[in-house]
Amino acid sequence: MSSVAQKRSFGATLWDWMTTVDHKKIGILYLLGGGFFFVLGGIEALMIRIQLLKPNSDFISAGLFNEVITMHGTTMIFLAAMPILFGFMNAIMPLQIGARDVAFPFINSLGFWMFFFGGLFLNVSWFFGQVPDAGWTSYASLSLASEGHGVDFYAIGLQIAGGGTLMGGINFLVTIINMRAPGMTYMRMPLFTWTTFVASAMILFAFPPLTVGLFFLTFDRMFGGNFFDHTMGGNTIIWEHIFWIFGHPEVYILILPAFGIFSEIFSIFARKRLFGYSAMVFATVLIGFLGFMVWAHHMFTVGLGPTANAIFAVATMTIAIPTGVKIFNWLLTIWGGNIKVTTPMLYALGFIPSFVMGGVTGIMAGTAPLDYQLHDTYFIVAHFHYVIVGGVVLAILAGVHFWWPKMFGTMLSETLGKITFWFFFIGFHLTFLIQHWLGLWGMPRRVWTYMDGQGWNTANYISSVGALFMAIGVIVLVINIIKTTIKNERVGNDPWEDGRTLEWAIPSPPPFYNFAQTPLVRGLDTYWIEKMEGNKSGITPAEPVTDIHMPHGSIIPFFMSLGLFIAGFGAMFRLDYPWGLPVLIIGLVWTFIAMALRSVKDDLGYHVKKEDILKDLKRKGGQN
Repeated sequence: MSSVAQKRSFGATLWDWMTTVDHKKIGILYLLGGGFFFVLGGIEALMIRIQLLKPNSDFISAGLFNEVITMHGTTMIFLAAMPILFGFMNAIMPLQIGARDVAFPFINSLGFWMFFFGGLFLNVSWFFGQVPDAGWTSYASLSLASEGHGVDFYAIGLQIAGGGTLMGGINFLVTIINMRAPGMTYMRMPLFTWTTFVASAMILFAFPPLTVGLFFLTFDRMFGGNFFDHTMGGNTIIWEHIFWIFGHPEVYILILPAFGIFSEIFSIFARKRLFGYSAMVFATVLIGFLGFMVWAHHMFTVGLGPTANAIFAVATMTIAIPTGVKIFNWLLTIWGGNIKVTTPMLYALGFIPSFVMGGVTGIMAGTAPLDYQLHDTYFIVAHFHYVIVGGVVLAILAGVHFWWPKMFGTMLSETLGKITFWFFFIGFHLTFLIQHWLGLWGMPRRVWTYMDGQGWNTANYISSVGALFMAIGVIVLVINIIKTTIKNERVGNDPWEDGRTLEWAIPSPPPFYNFAQTPLVRGLDTYWIEKMEGNKSGITPAEPVTDIHMPHGSIIPFFMSLGLFIAGFGAMFRLDYPWGLPVLIIGLVWTFIAMALRSVKDDLGYHVKKEDILKDLKRKGGQN
């Protein structure tokens, strides 16, 4: 068989993707899975906005509205934003540090399949007609009172998906600590790698509280535990502490990689080194620390007392400082730069004012006395979406356009990209800017409908029109992706022509072993240094061409996750149907057998022969 890729049957391709442990393919799987859930969450958002288009609307029932807002929030945070960012971390971070793969390729695959089956489990609830309806935060008083199995789908689905996320976080931490190329000191790492590093450390500390909370909730609802039932000596409020001690770091886990993406984009398209690199690094680390110290600002109206409220209000103000440092450094990076306004750069330029607006309203909501007025109104909805959509989603869309050529070897249409940007950006501000006023005018969040004559009609109408604009933007993006894939016009190593970091020094898409020779990193923006010195290949090798050791693929992660998926149904229905308990046992035994197989199977991987690597190099004309 020649080294030129042969057409493979659909079955062989499917098997390849199901068994892959290659970080680049797992990154693409995360993008596909997250993209699917993003569209699903977007459809749920449209349903919310259609329902609120006019007063006294009956587009959907009150019960269904509660289910839709719960599933929209849960899907977007846990199953769309996180996995898509994980996709970028997986695909790009090992390339940026000059590694051949992540530290634990098998666990990488297991993390993806656990996310996938956890997300599937959560969304299968629609087919059972028992959907989570206690809000995405699932406050204990509501979740314990919820009829049917809706909240059980939430608790078990998020347990499975959260386990996968935790594995991914640990994997990225070990990869960055242990697998950097020679010369890649911490202070030479690209900003995206730094933000991946800090976000992964936050995952390590933030996800265990969520796991514990969901464990308690599962036991309360299914096994007669009384952790949150105050009539039995439990504590309802403790759920809020457990949830938010995860939930607030979670929003920083989302926004830090977004900051990393924009740092790469500003630097490349302003054709300048990132201004204040070390200040940016320390600001990132500081945000990571402070992110754990502000959780109770979600609970100002619970009655913690003025002292606790004051402490958390001050901590909330403090976190604005490192974020401000970042904003000014980005502005100074583009100041005096030779700016190329590409689609990713448009998103980056749109991000700064949008995110600053979200930050300012965050300071307002972080002021405890004012929060008594704003709490549970549309002002909070507007603030949250300005930060998450104006920060994270814009970064995701920018990242898709920015790294698409590196991941797939083709370039998304710039024209369609800019159409997507303008529709999405204008639609976003139309939808959420007006909601600040709705909140100040007293419209409570999570209401199914509202009466006529309260002065809310026009604002809700504008908001719903904006949501339609965003939907058009996403549809144009999907068309762009399909068109680009069909055209299949290949691009070179550095399609933006101003790449600064290692990923732009290798072919697009990269070979499965990433680097023919481990690169020697000679400074910050190492590829830029090589280009400036006239090194055509963009890399100074740190070793001669030798055999490369690579891991084998494995189907075991898929089966491990499938076992947990099956066991979830058994646990939930064990009292309702006679088959429940056997299914629980079968699912767990299935997973344990898969784990045992992994333990006894001695997989030592394989070697890519030096001759094959030299052939590849010859075909591509030197180290590329």
